Amino acid sequence: MQSIAVFNNKGGVGKTTLLCNLAAHLSLKHGKSVLVVDADPQCNATQSLFADDDVESFYAKNSFTIQSIVRPLSRGRGFAKDVKVHTSESFGLDVLVGDPDLGLTEDLLATDWVQGTAGDVRGLRTTLLFTQLLQRFNKYDFVFFDMGPSLGSINRAVLLSCDYFITPMSLDIFSLKAIENIAKSLDNWKFRYSRGLESVDDPADELEVENPAWDLKFAGYVTQQYTFKRDAEGEMRPVKAFERIMRRVPEVVDENLGASAVKSDDLHLGSIPTLHSLVPLSQTSRKPIFALQGVDGVVGAHFSKVRDFERIISGISTRLLQSVGAS
Repeated sequence: MQSIAVFNNKGGVGKTTLLCNLAAHLSLKHGKSVLVVDADPQCNATQSLFADDDVESFYAKNSFTIQSIVRPLSRGRGFAKDVKVHTSESFGLDVLVGDPDLGLTEDLLATDWVQGTAGDVRGLRTTLLFTQLLQRFNKYDFVFFDMGPSLGSINRAVLLSCDYFITPMSLDIFSLKAIENIAKSLDNWKFRYSRGLESVDDPADELEVENPAWDLKFAGYVTQQYTFKRDAEGEMRPVKAFERIMRRVPEVVDENLGASAVKSDDLHLGSIPTLHSLVPLSQTSRKPIFALQGVDGVVGAHFSKVRDFERIISGISTRLLQSVGAS
């Protein structure tokens, strides 16, 4: 099992759309068993992967959600004993559904982080809640985490638990700045966490996790949401306003995240131009974009855009598999 966080502290870069389609492509086209953990209090992944009636029933029936993982810890009762997931048939994957109440745990995780980095076992156990959770998901080939746009304590706990993270980027100067902020935060978190972990005599026994070490690697980035034109060979190229930023991205990524990156000649997993109405069609039909058909509202030139997207997401999924050694 390999765990991958889809993360950028900048909002509006298309994290959830990328995650849902990438996870679905690995499942439906590559035959991988996939779980999505919705760790964003906005619950965008849950809403994208299930029909409205299903989402409503999850909360009306007090179903097991990601908040059910945190609740026992907040009451001093340790890790949750049972874990339940739901299946999104159209995307071909399982989901640990999100919960808006997860946002209320930021203070708990922040407080226990401070105590944990000082060597307090209880603080470290809380910080490792997602690491402990992942030990229960060994039957999956991949576990993807959807995350909110922040450098807060929830995202820190998720990143601490994961093997890899990938970063969707919009082509603007703020995304370049976000890469710098991510790198600074990761370095600081790793240093403080490692120092706290050194104070524990027997981490595997006291913390109830098999491997509490920080071992997060950067597996690449995806550029998104730009206007394009086709060149003489028919390839989609960003227009000049976006192309200037795209040329700067590899240098900024290598300078800030290269030391923690997987060994790869090219960390650019792929580019997804602005998809216009395909995104709302996917959200309405609760289907991956590459699976949209006429019955879902696709008409005219949209069919070629669906084919373009399938080619693009196929390339991204293939390169990701290569980056994490799972091809």
